[in-house]
Amino acid sequence: MNALVLTGHDLTLKALAEFEVQRTRVTLAESARRSMQASVEVVREVVRTRRVCYGINTGFGALARQHISDDQLVQLQYNLVRSHACGVGEPLSPAVTRRILLLKANSLAIGNSGIRPEVVEVLLSLLNHDVLPVIPAKGSVGASGDLAPLAHLALALIGEGEAEHKGQRLEGKAVLDAAGLTQIQLQAKEGLALLNGTQMSAALAIEGLLQTRNALLSAIVIGALTLEGLAGSYSPFDARIHAVRNLPGQIQVSDWFRSLLTGSEIWQSHQGCDRVQDPYAVRCMPQVFGAVCDTLAHVAGVLARECNSVSDNPLIFGDDVLSGGNFHAEPLAFVADFMAIAATELGNMSERRTDLMLRKINPRLEMFLARAPGVESGFMLAHVTAAALASENKTLAHPASVDTIPTSAGQEDHVSMAPWAGVKLLQILENLHRILSIEALAAVAAIEAQRPLRSTPGLEKALAHIRGITAAHTGDRRLDRDIGQLAAQLSRGLLMGCLPPEANQSLLA
Repeated sequence: MNALVLTGHDLTLKALAEFEVQRTRVTLAESARRSMQASVEVVREVVRTRRVCYGINTGFGALARQHISDDQLVQLQYNLVRSHACGVGEPLSPAVTRRILLLKANSLAIGNSGIRPEVVEVLLSLLNHDVLPVIPAKGSVGASGDLAPLAHLALALIGEGEAEHKGQRLEGKAVLDAAGLTQIQLQAKEGLALLNGTQMSAALAIEGLLQTRNALLSAIVIGALTLEGLAGSYSPFDARIHAVRNLPGQIQVSDWFRSLLTGSEIWQSHQGCDRVQDPYAVRCMPQVFGAVCDTLAHVAGVLARECNSVSDNPLIFGDDVLSGGNFHAEPLAFVADFMAIAATELGNMSERRTDLMLRKINPRLEMFLARAPGVESGFMLAHVTAAALASENKTLAHPASVDTIPTSAGQEDHVSMAPWAGVKLLQILENLHRILSIEALAAVAAIEAQRPLRSTPGLEKALAHIRGITAAHTGDRRLDRDIGQLAAQLSRGLLMGCLPPEANQSLLA
């Protein structure tokens, strides 16, 4: 990817995904500078004429009726940043923080927020030098913007916050020094423009989308490995079955399964068996995974539009300064909750497939995939761990967006809870990758137990990737490290190369 130039209108999910790998330099387009400067002139005219406009010369929230004198307008912005820095909990990950910086800069670049280009240049300089503000994960209810988290970002910009750089925690002026910056002074409206917005909610949801997509593609490969481990039927993946259901995600997923299930020695070996149908967790993978695929397609559409949106308040249109509610993160809360449900279902099905492999449904396998059942327990307790994680996810999948709590003396009387929806989505995904890693370990052990029979070329490639990380299962040993190491690699796309190239580009348009 070449240098990333922010116009406010052209940021893509693909660019956000690639940025985390390539870390290209980010700059402001000249068109964005002009649009931003025009909105700044409107703010200055408001101040000059003393026209009453929310957040420029009034208090905030329930204090909006308090008029602020001209000599206190700058102090108003600094007080806002300082008083709203009330976030708690562990800091957001570097990947999420980088995306917050990108999304905030791109939103401000649209030119409806009354903030100078110079302020956004400071933000981008921190990003380009990988000086990442420390943003606590908790403290936002996802309406009036992600105020507390973004206040911590703004503190770093004015030399009063904290940041991480090259493994070190920096504070105050040292944050700006690390990016070669001098301290700036906020002007009217600029503190509010930095704080008001849904960028934390959006960044969490985007990270959730990228991880859920990885998990879906991993689940397809691992599910196909399980099918081979169980000596299951290829018939449920026949294109004709899925064509008549007429659901695009299901059709796409079944195509990807067929790219893996190309005929194998294992498949040939059980053509005369009397098993008519496999259990649902195997037979219905295209239907369930297809529903996940369609869910992610919807989510990707919402998030792609959110990347180039303005979620500030008030907004400047020509000479008009309009108060509205674009800071409300309900659209992001909904899609994060939707992904949480989808990811939980991937885990539920994976846990069931692991259980199936341990039941001796395939007569070539031993109970619990143990080499000497009784003396050895095999994958008995690995499955218990998968069950525990799947159950935990069911609790976490309860929608955050159906909750609300009034704040700011009732002025902000309905909130989205989008940040919590995003945070718990990432917890679900962490669990999901562990559940999938347990299934993968069991599946490759089940295939290896059927040697010298071979699986398909694509699945043998996947097996080799997994065995490049974990040793063959030759007897009882501790599996926690194998589970953790494989889960980490699955979350980074370990098995994506086993699928057609178009699968790897899906949902990132």
